[in-house]
Amino acid sequence: MALSVSDPTWFPIASSADLPLRHVYHGQLLGRELAVWRADDGNVNVWENRCLHRGVRLSIGVNEGAELKCQYHGWRYANRSAGCTYIPAHPADAPARRITNKTYPAVEAFGLVWSAGNEDVPFAPFPGADSGDWFALRPMPLNAPAEAVMAALLGYAFQPATALDAPAADMQAEPLPGFAVRLTAHAGAERQAAIFFVQPVDAARSVIRGLLDTTPADRLAVLRHHNERLDKLRTRLEREAARQPAPAPLQPSFDKVSVELSTMPEIAIPRGTTLNVVVKRKWTTADGIIGFELAGIDDNHLPTFQPGAHIDVHLPNGLIRQYSITNGPGELLSYVIGVKQENAGKGGSKVLAETVREGDVLAISEPRNNFPLRRDATRTVLLAGGIGITPLLSMARFLDKSSLPYELHYFVRSGEHVAFREQLDLLVGKVIIHTGLPPDAVGTTIATTLGAHSRAQHVYVCGPGPMLETVRNTAAGLGWPEEAVHFEYFKNDKVIDASSTFEVELARSAMTLQIPSGKTILEVMRDNGLIVPSSCEQGACGTCLTTVMEGEVDHQDVYLNESEKRSNTCMMTCVSRARSARLVLDI
Repeated sequence: MALSVSDPTWFPIASSADLPLRHVYHGQLLGRELAVWRADDGNVNVWENRCLHRGVRLSIGVNEGAELKCQYHGWRYANRSAGCTYIPAHPADAPARRITNKTYPAVEAFGLVWSAGNEDVPFAPFPGADSGDWFALRPMPLNAPAEAVMAALLGYAFQPATALDAPAADMQAEPLPGFAVRLTAHAGAERQAAIFFVQPVDAARSVIRGLLDTTPADRLAVLRHHNERLDKLRTRLEREAARQPAPAPLQPSFDKVSVELSTMPEIAIPRGTTLNVVVKRKWTTADGIIGFELAGIDDNHLPTFQPGAHIDVHLPNGLIRQYSITNGPGELLSYVIGVKQENAGKGGSKVLAETVREGDVLAISEPRNNFPLRRDATRTVLLAGGIGITPLLSMARFLDKSSLPYELHYFVRSGEHVAFREQLDLLVGKVIIHTGLPPDAVGTTIATTLGAHSRAQHVYVCGPGPMLETVRNTAAGLGWPEEAVHFEYFKNDKVIDASSTFEVELARSAMTLQIPSGKTILEVMRDNGLIVPSSCEQGACGTCLTTVMEGEVDHQDVYLNESEKRSNTCMMTCVSRARSARLVLDI
């Protein structure tokens, strides 16, 4: 039975009792160190035991229930996917999608946690697993190779739990597939079966883990009985191992981690790249707002996201629309979005409301985040209007889970227009719902809520265009700097002037393009074979944000703030144009 670091055999690596609430267990298997932790939703994660930043062990990190936080520099990783969700050194940016720790398969069964070097072989219970009321024994670590331990276990003897004081039992041994053996003890009329597994920690160290086929009445006595006998076995094996040449160490491979990982630019996702999801649930969450739960196919988890992220949803009529994810941290088995029914729209919400049903399959993009949440604020104010609650609900749930201070103010026409009330009611932070306020009262309430700005305060606002303009103007009047006011428009209500013609030079692509009237820079780049990221294509989401190297921009978006527009260093290629005859872009 030769061991390999990529062995597809499943081994027990921990006991269920090793994973109490909010704990991280230091596991080991086949020469690898593992961070093993149970999330608040019950999911057991088995990850490579290092932070991608500086390699510090995650087993000494903080289990926050839905995220695991490194103790060194505070990087956070999501339950299930191990994707990075926050980097304190870059609080204003969403981490790149590729910053994801290595995960290993995990199954919790029979009071043990199982894993393997890879997923080539699906987990299968041992023979006879369905016939017992299995009781896990205490593990026995020992300094001996797994092969030697397996050979010794074939001669291990014990007493049935109901006959601990009887004469020595007759033993029967049956090797099982993998590093396991079934032992049956007979003492008169009493019988007890046990299965012992050998966990190869590395080439010279192992752990014996056992299961009894019945739960004993006197658990402590039985645990003591096996502990004493396994300890004698350990002593003998370690003496024999000490007289043998040391085995060659197992050499697990590790993916190289770049020291610039946190600052490298994001890899663009082409617009046509999608993944399929099934509509698991559809319901009316408020008057005029429908909730959709989109689950992964075959219960696979979905990609990591950060609060404020949105997805593109490809609709049956060919339209693509953007919707914010409302989920809390670590909730990756499905995404929940809210869709406002707008009869005057272009058909996106109408198709979802009237055509799409539970069980239908839709194509979506991976999450994008142009509205990231900082978690270093001393005061975070969330202001939502109507359907604008969707990204802010996700933010509130993240802040709630991390016990960070925030206040959420939700402006609606009436109580019937409160969306996702069941999730709002679960929040323990300050949540105030303002119903039926006239426009002047909304402005007064916003001003009172914001107050004068002080250091490390941030406000996030999402809702109708007039509300966003009110918040931005009010905040400016109260001394809030632009970098402390974060906003997301659902659409660009500006009238776009596409009458100009100009030239665009793409510096990195060594191309010069002529932009005619009636066509956008984005469209012309695509016509010339370039794959460029985009989402809303109306200057609201920021996905097509591009660095400007030369030229004067005619900004027609609602994503950039006034300082960013005056700087003339970036633009939205989906709607903005040139005031000068030529632009040079960093593309």
